[in-house]
Amino acid sequence: MDGKTALVTGAGRGIGRAIALGLARCGAQLALVARSRDELDQTAGQVQELGGKALVVIPADVGDPGQLTAAAGRARAELGDVDVLINNAAVVAPLGASPGIERAQWAAAIGVTVVAVANLSFLLLPPMIANGWGRIVNISSGIAAHPAGMLRANAYATSKAALEAHTINLAAELASAGVTVNAFRPGSVDTAMQTWIREQDPDQIGAGLHERFTASYQQGGLIGPQQSAESLLAHLGTDATGHIWNVSDPA
Repeated sequence: MDGKTALVTGAGRGIGRAIALGLARCGAQLALVARSRDELDQTAGQVQELGGKALVVIPADVGDPGQLTAAAGRARAELGDVDVLINNAAVVAPLGASPGIERAQWAAAIGVTVVAVANLSFLLLPPMIANGWGRIVNISSGIAAHPAGMLRANAYATSKAALEAHTINLAAELASAGVTVNAFRPGSVDTAMQTWIREQDPDQIGAGLHERFTASYQQGGLIGPQQSAESLLAHLGTDATGHIWNVSDPA
């Protein structure tokens, strides 16, 4: 990654922050994108402590097409062509019995986890194709392989399955372009999303879902963001494309 430019969404905390720090250690210059300026500043400070010099902090809601386009434009204006794109931003909400979910909330979740990923990739792809080199990784979830494993999380399950289909199809389209496109299932990671689910009312999200996430935490079944990020970065060094990587898969 030395000399490469990487853009990471959802870079303010959790897996996104850990991936950004790992890329900084590998020599990449970084564009950090997330909604919270304070969290982005914390990530940027840690990047600088590692010796990272070229970075740009871009507060933006990737679910807003205008903000997404502006973020891509600013990254290219300040750092040049983006070589590596990590689409990490996603939402797990809304949770609850599907007939009672507001349709706008359901659609907004798909907008963040699928539509924004596709839009950002399409915005940044032309220079990658012209340069004959690029890496796109879309952060997925094991729920895509087991959609029945998170009842009352229909938007999340749907979005991750669609994300993997998008990934594999785009990889096939770009097979001879020197640009790889892969998805990564990060495992059960101790993140703010996990905490948020445990804090929800079991009657709203479903007792089964609440008990599953609570038990996983209490039994020590979660891994740290850095462990998950290290697995992803090891895969990023290969020329594989069209793959669905699991955190436990050897690179």
